[in-house]
Amino acid sequence: MSKKILIHTLVFSPDGVSTAYLYNDIALKFKEKGFEVVVLTTTPHYNLLENELKKQPLKRKLGGVYFESNFNGIKVKHVYQKKFKSTFLRLISFIHWHIITFFLALKEKNVDCILSPSPPLTLGFINVILGKLKSSKVIYNVQEIYPDLLIEEGGLKSKPIVSLLKKMERFVYNKSDLVTTIDNIFYNTIQPRFKKPSKLHIIPNFVDTEIYFPIAKESLKVDENLFPPTQSLKLMYAGNVGYAQDWTPLISLAKELKDEPIEIFVIGEGVMKSYLVKEKSKYNLEKLHLIPYQQREIMPQLLAYSDLQFIFMNKQTEDHGFPSKVYTIMACAKPLLVCSGNQTPIVNFLQDKDCAFLFTNENKNEKIAQITSLLKNISRDKLVEMGQKGFEHIENTYSKRVVTEKYVELVENLITP
Repeated sequence: MSKKILIHTLVFSPDGVSTAYLYNDIALKFKEKGFEVVVLTTTPHYNLLENELKKQPLKRKLGGVYFESNFNGIKVKHVYQKKFKSTFLRLISFIHWHIITFFLALKEKNVDCILSPSPPLTLGFINVILGKLKSSKVIYNVQEIYPDLLIEEGGLKSKPIVSLLKKMERFVYNKSDLVTTIDNIFYNTIQPRFKKPSKLHIIPNFVDTEIYFPIAKESLKVDENLFPPTQSLKLMYAGNVGYAQDWTPLISLAKELKDEPIEIFVIGEGVMKSYLVKEKSKYNLEKLHLIPYQQREIMPQLLAYSDLQFIFMNKQTEDHGFPSKVYTIMACAKPLLVCSGNQTPIVNFLQDKDCAFLFTNENKNEKIAQITSLLKNISRDKLVEMGQKGFEHIENTYSKRVVTEKYVELVENLITP
């Protein structure tokens, strides 16, 4: 009898977001290793692309109670979810998704293991219950630390709710069969919350080196209306334009570099995009280019177009999350410019790899002056050298092949009598 794994996740293909890409590849690795794989997720609602939706059409089931699609031979069950503007509607939709996926999971027979990522924390809670009811092993994958991130980013201050979430967190950690996290900083943060710390394992995230790889500038195929072929030094950020990043220093930097042969590109969508649009207009920042979300497949081309990729972490959330784009940037042999605090996951990861400029100074004016000086004087040869060092680290340690094997090995060891 084949082994069966149920992956229960908020996002999955055809969603165009990093956790979806991560779990797409994990699911495919389990299928390759002979597992029967079933995925429970939402209807697509993140960075939707028409061509991806056409490749993976959804079929209505039980009159629309849920939908079903096929992802490279893997059955995917989708329950309706939408990013409503109304908080009340978002909450109702979220509860509805949990209830329906719970009953869909109950219908699945002979499940050996249930795997789910955070967020949300509530998903781990439900899967612990499902594991008991179905005599299945349960693995919870901590991609972001909750409720810590919710308290910092969302300003959650209600003591009863905070207390409830912290109790739920400990319940999930201690009742799951295994918990994985992605980084030593995360490990050290949550390890004291376990009664049995041996349950906690580190498995880093990874990058698909078949999609993300170095491209020579001479081979570039980009839209020159959006990405003009200038000789300027090109800084770039590609991803969610949200609260996890600090956009204030970017505007200060753009103002300082206004008259320099340096251009800044921000590619993506998110709640902070309107702030950037307003500031660009207010200060007439012609060299700050705000570009819509681009398809995943062309990202290596866009990364190759840039000279340096930047990530400015929000101080309130920098301890509780790790931007997976770090791996894709390194896989494309591009160096990074990072602003974050000392002993944060991103700084801890990059500090010994010689592929990033790390600015941890808490004084904003001093930090902007340091970055400005760097950008005015940096050697292009130095940037190429740093990018190559990052690429070598990815090839050896953080490739899709290496890391997905670790997930399979973990599950096989757990379910083997």
